[in-house]
Amino acid sequence: MTSPTPSTRGRLESIDLLRGLIMVIMALDHTRDYFGNPGQNPTDLATASAALFLTRWVTFFCAPVFFLLTGTGAFLSLSRKSPRELSRFLFTRGLWLIFLDVVVLRCLAYQFNFDYRVTMLLVLWALGWAMMTLSLLVRLPAWVAATFGAALVLGHNLLDGVQSTNPLWAMLHAPGFVLDTPRHVVFAAYPLVPWIGVTALGYSLGRIYRWPADRRRTFLLRLGLSLSLAFVVIRATNVYGDPVAWTTQRTALFTALSFLDTNKYPPSLLFLLMTLGPALLCLWAVDGRTPRVLRPALVIGKVPLFYYMVHFFLIHLVAVAVCRVRYGSARWMFESPDLAHYPFSPPPGWGFSLPLVYLAWVGVVVAMYPLCRWFAALKQRRSDAWLSYL
Repeated sequence: MTSPTPSTRGRLESIDLLRGLIMVIMALDHTRDYFGNPGQNPTDLATASAALFLTRWVTFFCAPVFFLLTGTGAFLSLSRKSPRELSRFLFTRGLWLIFLDVVVLRCLAYQFNFDYRVTMLLVLWALGWAMMTLSLLVRLPAWVAATFGAALVLGHNLLDGVQSTNPLWAMLHAPGFVLDTPRHVVFAAYPLVPWIGVTALGYSLGRIYRWPADRRRTFLLRLGLSLSLAFVVIRATNVYGDPVAWTTQRTALFTALSFLDTNKYPPSLLFLLMTLGPALLCLWAVDGRTPRVLRPALVIGKVPLFYYMVHFFLIHLVAVAVCRVRYGSARWMFESPDLAHYPFSPPPGWGFSLPLVYLAWVGVVVAMYPLCRWFAALKQRRSDAWLSYL
């Protein structure tokens, strides 16, 4: 028996479920940004605890999965849109995401100020460019997107040795300054080349959801295992795929952490193998069967952009409230005068223990759930065009 196509079964729960799970995990990293100890690098094995490292490491899965599923969702929308309509939608939504990142979220969520002394080009900025690139690829034969995406993901580490301060290079491959003056700084944290590649591969992945269920699940299982094994084998050689080699550490545990400590900025080949392999195994595990305990994540996965925007605002707002209670003033939470004080200027003694960070994270996710349920119900009831942009 063949599996129903997206046009006959509506949204695919497995896609929404995985997207929702990574959105929940993503909030942990952002909560740590605002409530953790400022200036502490969670992946510096010389200073970070194993618990702090793993708290950061588990969130490594978020961006790769989100970009991958963006491409997959674009392909699935072909059941409702023509390639021309999809191309137009992807281009306009990509522009909208860039505006949200650089204007709306920068001022009203990330930093709570309008001075533009410091601007970080973050995930929505990169996702916007990836969608605009995909708007061109959807007009071409399917193999073009697959080949293009594979070439970017597999080959971009060949450019690791190139050293350049050119702003275009910072936007495309190596994180760096797009603008650096005494008054204003713009820093590109998400170089575009590998993220565009992941999105293109996600678009190609969408084709398997037209296959019979058994064939699709077998493919997801084999591909997920293959990517995970490839990560282990290639990483063990220390030859290619990541600019920083793993090394023997003071204990076996920290040696294992060094093995897992792959480069996210930009995402190396090994970083993507490490994260996307298990993600595909997760898609296999939940294909056609959503565990009851995970259904709240399914709700969040249906409204990812809404969740992303509101949860950032909520985390920062709670930080303002805590700062006000603790210090009698929250002015620090509105100040980001330079890159070292992004996204806010920590007041003296700011920072909480890891258990308290986890507690704040749980509180944020619990508070977000009814808001997401309300917005998901609104999108289901109404078909206004503007709702497709949130």
